[in-house]
Amino acid sequence: MGDPTTIQTRELAPARSAWHVAIVRPETMTFLLLIFGMIGASYLSPFFLDINYILRSFTLTAEMSIVALVLTMVIISGEIDLSPAANMALSACIFAWAQSVGTPIYLAVVLALITGLAMGALNAFMSIRMQLPSIIVTIGTLIFFRGLAQVIAGDRSIRVPDSFIGINTIMIAGIPLPVVIFFAVAIILGFVLGATIIGRQIYQIGTNQEAALHAGINSKRIKVGLFLLLGLVSAAAGVMAVSRLGSVRYDLVLGGELQMVLMAMLGGTYIFGGRGTILGTFLAAWLLVIVSTGMTVANLLPAIQLTVLGILLIIAIIATNFIYSRTQR
Repeated sequence: MGDPTTIQTRELAPARSAWHVAIVRPETMTFLLLIFGMIGASYLSPFFLDINYILRSFTLTAEMSIVALVLTMVIISGEIDLSPAANMALSACIFAWAQSVGTPIYLAVVLALITGLAMGALNAFMSIRMQLPSIIVTIGTLIFFRGLAQVIAGDRSIRVPDSFIGINTIMIAGIPLPVVIFFAVAIILGFVLGATIIGRQIYQIGTNQEAALHAGINSKRIKVGLFLLLGLVSAAAGVMAVSRLGSVRYDLVLGGELQMVLMAMLGGTYIFGGRGTILGTFLAAWLLVIVSTGMTVANLLPAIQLTVLGILLIIAIIATNFIYSRTQR
């Protein structure tokens, strides 16, 4: 039986105020960083005060940002996938190759999406069915998918028909189509994760899988579904990237897995699962656009930019771990 004094002290402990709860949320921190980032970037170039310039800049990373939204759900469930960028490259190469041999566009798109699903299924089978660590599995499939992309494309660029090029030039209410798609995916996934039974189950699985199992939650089925969804969305993002660029090489979005994970971590997704929001990743995607574009405007070398992103990832992991450990007290 516990000490009555201790129990009374706990009962009388003052509840945290609403503003305190809000200010220590990772999403709040990300939003503040976004505001400060925009202010700082505006000193580098006045173009950062132009919403159209920011929207055009975002189209350069819209595909990875869309994938990062789904990756957030995978990480919340307690797993991780480092192969989406390689999935994008392989799916895009298969789409472009199919086009080059005369396959109709719609069939080439279907082929690319099926390829993405197959890659997601492979990750799911090894991570969930075979119960191998997903981080090890997806490092292996990352290399495997990227290698297959190089086998298909070689060291050349595969061009697609002009009629398929220009997704970033399509405007809806003055907003580029890739940005509109990003908003739509964020809203849909945000609703699923925050307002549905499946969303609550994803959080429960990531927090305590054994307890979720005792509660009757089929964690394996949900995780397999998330890996399949990530594979499908990655393939669709790869096709979008081909439309934006007009051609594809095997090294499409090479290193993009770092930026995708960084978006999730900067948005407050807990690396060990059970915590995170789509809103956080949504805000982090815009923050990374400001940071990356700002470094480009400042003429920083690509190696330095990659170093900065790596440092940001380390800081994000440490910060989220600190915030969540404090809120659990």
